[in-house]
Amino acid sequence: MFQAFPYTAVDRPARGAASTEHSGLQGLSEFEYQRPAQVGDVHAGRTRLASLNPSLLQDLQRADACSRPGGAAGVHANAGAGPGPGPGPGPDPDTDTDTGTGAGAGAGLDLLEVLAAALRHGQALQLHLELDNRVIPVAVWPAARVVHSPMSLDGLLALRLPELRVLLVQPAGAEPPARPGDTLPNHRSPLGTLLWELALRGARGTLLAQIAGSAAYRVSPGAELGAELGDLGLVGTLAAAVERLRRDSRPLRDIAAWPGFDPDRACRLLNGLYLQAALIVSHNHPQALG
Repeated sequence: MFQAFPYTAVDRPARGAASTEHSGLQGLSEFEYQRPAQVGDVHAGRTRLASLNPSLLQDLQRADACSRPGGAAGVHANAGAGPGPGPGPGPDPDTDTDTGTGAGAGAGLDLLEVLAAALRHGQALQLHLELDNRVIPVAVWPAARVVHSPMSLDGLLALRLPELRVLLVQPAGAEPPARPGDTLPNHRSPLGTLLWELALRGARGTLLAQIAGSAAYRVSPGAELGAELGDLGLVGTLAAAVERLRRDSRPLRDIAAWPGFDPDRACRLLNGLYLQAALIVSHNHPQALG
């Protein structure tokens, strides 16, 4: 049974687990039997990429390469003074095979990286995630800022978010219409809330590559973070940090030293703000160059 993952790096307690929602989910072995790899599929570690447009595919392959040993998977505060990560090496034909089972095959793509790529490319994606040998379908529509899943948002957020594994990434069709009286098999939830929670409580504790390197960070003027975050809004030290970033640009190393913060939590906050389109990143600011 899925268990609630407690908040260890944020100020609010975890939401209650929707413990019965996983009962109708497909098992991993059944999923693999019904959705075998197809000709043309590409593997990024254990994640299968199917029918993606070339630019998005290249973006995800680059993220996979950077996550391998020796790649630039992310930047913590103690590395913030160095140059930003490059595009990373291409796949190694000796270790990366079309089945993802080579000696160098990784655990798969980071879920936050996949969602960040969907936002950058404006690409609606159908994801299949795995936890405890159950497969959870999640479809995201960046343009509409919504996510569909058989699990409710409360149910998704009650999962052990760091352990979610991305099995399959493929394009999503048009979002089902939400007309009065329609009964959809999926829950329709705000994408912003899911992104925020994954940034704060998911597996990734380093900066996304797009905002890493020598930089100063500031919250965008007029950013309305409460619109999508609702009751998961900013409180305590998170709220205080956001208010400071509204007034002044600061490098990662400074943010990591603020009360209630460390390098991991600072990276998570900045990733969350970036995914809400609420972060200004300046690589030429004096604070970044000092």
